[in-house]
Amino acid sequence: MRIAAIDQGTTSTRVLILGAEGALEPVLSLSHGQSYPAPGHVEQDGEELLANILRCLDAAAPDAVGLANQGESCLAWDRRDGRPICAVISWQDDRTADVTAALAREGAAPVVMARAGLPLDPYFSASKLGWIMRHVPRAAELAAQGNLRLGTTDAFFRDRLTGRFETDVATASRTSLMTLETGCWDEELCRLFGVPLQCLPAIGPTSGDLGRLPGGARLAASVVDQQAALFGHGCHRPGAGKVTFGTGAFVQCLTGALVRPDQPGPLPTVAWQRAGEAITFALDGGVYSAASAVNWARELGLFDGYAAISAFAKEPAIDRGIAFVPALAGLGCPHWNRAARGAWLGLGLGDGKADMMQALLEGVALRTAELLAAMQAEHPFDGPVSVDGGLSRNGYFVRFLSEVAGHDLFLPEETEQTATGLAWMAAECFGIDRPERRAGRHVVADTTGRAARLETFAAARRATEGFAGAVT
Repeated sequence: MRIAAIDQGTTSTRVLILGAEGALEPVLSLSHGQSYPAPGHVEQDGEELLANILRCLDAAAPDAVGLANQGESCLAWDRRDGRPICAVISWQDDRTADVTAALAREGAAPVVMARAGLPLDPYFSASKLGWIMRHVPRAAELAAQGNLRLGTTDAFFRDRLTGRFETDVATASRTSLMTLETGCWDEELCRLFGVPLQCLPAIGPTSGDLGRLPGGARLAASVVDQQAALFGHGCHRPGAGKVTFGTGAFVQCLTGALVRPDQPGPLPTVAWQRAGEAITFALDGGVYSAASAVNWARELGLFDGYAAISAFAKEPAIDRGIAFVPALAGLGCPHWNRAARGAWLGLGLGDGKADMMQALLEGVALRTAELLAAMQAEHPFDGPVSVDGGLSRNGYFVRFLSEVAGHDLFLPEETEQTATGLAWMAAECFGIDRPERRAGRHVVADTTGRAARLETFAAARRATEGFAGAVT
């Protein structure tokens, strides 16, 4: 049985094969473009993404496939030929910030929170799909003819690849259009955001018999990338949690049953649903800028190679009164403030590039610590928090994160946790069990000075939020 994991991510599409010993073997990685046609707009080409998936399928020649998607990224296409009628609007895109702000002023936030379990934020798909209906003339025309299809990228891929217009319940839970308790599209939410329910895909499980792909392989799993990573980290008991450091930092904690916070903060979400079984839930939250902040700083010339920012000669910048708030795309969980913007605070004439980069790495860690603390308040973590992604390979960052998060960390040896989750989710469908033991190393938290560091950072964050509010 040749099982492939295809991770269709924000910047690339990768395919890996599950080897005989349970290790993943990379086959192909393809990058794709992103465009920024206007302030706050982030777009991709749906046909390019699909073509890269097809190239990955050809290269891997699998019997079964697990497919990950970007979550909230979405588009519209013509039912008759499957051709997109607009660009993919990325999860990073905040063009609908004015829309969600207006809905909040009208008192819609409690309705969305009660039904979808999500705050009003342009991060989620609903306002983007509504934007398509208002701003892409062909969308209304096709809807009137019964030929419009709307959805997240997975629904587009699956429609074109399997001939089945479907999405999975975990991805649907990230749209703000699904009732969490029922796993069904919500008529009131669709009306609120201006999304015709009849144009949305059918909602199904995250694994099972999900159709046949070109070449005859079975699509055995289809799920949001972060939920795939949660599965890959082996987070199968309530309280098990992970952080994935990619473009952003994404924290999840498995809860099993549905946990609904009273206020917007960590978000209830579907983790996965095996065919014929009940839904498994999790708590979820994101820091919008993680690796993207590091890459931005590199483009500014603040450092050359990554080795230069893996250790620093001075004590932590936050202990010296220097803070960086990584709100380059706003503040996500638990603050949900899109107006906030990034800033260094506390710099003096004696500080240079190394100090700025030290503060930047610490800022990403401190924002992650805020999120972990908010999640801990809703559902306690059980055991070390598993960590993966590019920043998990930075020794300074990992040590500092353990100190300010107040949690022991586990760093798995396998770096492709999204692909790992996809492969084993698909393998389950064929009765193939994953080995219990995971290779990796533990980082034990030293929380000396944690409270003071969090307090200093919180003051810096509040200062940037106040400034953003004063100029918007």
